[in-house]
Amino acid sequence: MKVELFRPDPVKEPRHWVRHDQAFAMMLGRGSIEWGSKRSALEKFNYTAGDLALCDRHIGEWVGLMNVPHLQLGISDETLMASSDGAYGEVELRASRRFANPRLRALVAAAHAEMVAGFPSGRLFLDSVEQAMAVALVKDYAVRHRPVEIYRGGLGAGRLRRIKELIDAKMENDLSLDEMAQSVGLSTAHFARMFRKSTGETPHQVVLRQRIDRAKAMLRAPDARVLDVAVACGFKTQQHFAQVFRDACKISPTEYRQDFLGTEDPLHLVIPGSRPERRLPDLAFTSF
Repeated sequence: MKVELFRPDPVKEPRHWVRHDQAFAMMLGRGSIEWGSKRSALEKFNYTAGDLALCDRHIGEWVGLMNVPHLQLGISDETLMASSDGAYGEVELRASRRFANPRLRALVAAAHAEMVAGFPSGRLFLDSVEQAMAVALVKDYAVRHRPVEIYRGGLGAGRLRRIKELIDAKMENDLSLDEMAQSVGLSTAHFARMFRKSTGETPHQVVLRQRIDRAKAMLRAPDARVLDVAVACGFKTQQHFAQVFRDACKISPTEYRQDFLGTEDPLHLVIPGSRPERRLPDLAFTSF
């Protein structure tokens, strides 16, 4: 997925833009853009933060004064086709200069926050967001649309085991949704739906869960360093690791390590007369 930030452009001369990928934009503040199919017939559209615009593709459009900051996202044809089960070849979406969609707005906001942070969550996070965007776009804005097939089953135990083994083996790497789907012989969109059906979570949530589980085990070692644990568990920075860990466990990695420091029993059982083990809450991640 391409993510581009556009700031207000003082250039007043109309320009002709042609995009061959499917793009849409979310406005990040108040302002306006002049659009039109002809240079001599531009229409001014006023926007507020959160408004969306779904761009024409291939045929091009004229853009005049662009006086609003916005984020533009390009969705690949592969992802769009997978989200519609490949029914229409190149998926055609209905262009709109201004519209509202709470689901898409929340997804774009997540992509924007990830970009501002320097993309610390890696490819799998953006892959998951792109796939969710494609499903919403195809469902609500496809010119020719067939309802997305509902799968009654889910991934079998063997496939789930292979996914867990893949995550364990590549914990330090930037794992992608495509790679996970290919490991069990499924298309990306089919895999994402079946995975959610089987686990109740997105692939990104499960990867984070396994990373946090490994981090908790490593932090119990007396000589563990938080930075080393962060790198070994696939986090790009110690700060990002600390934020995710605290969001999941309601405690910092350092506090967690200190809480277990000196515990003799490997299973952390409560021994009569000893300090009770601190029970940590279940992990809870934002769902896409």
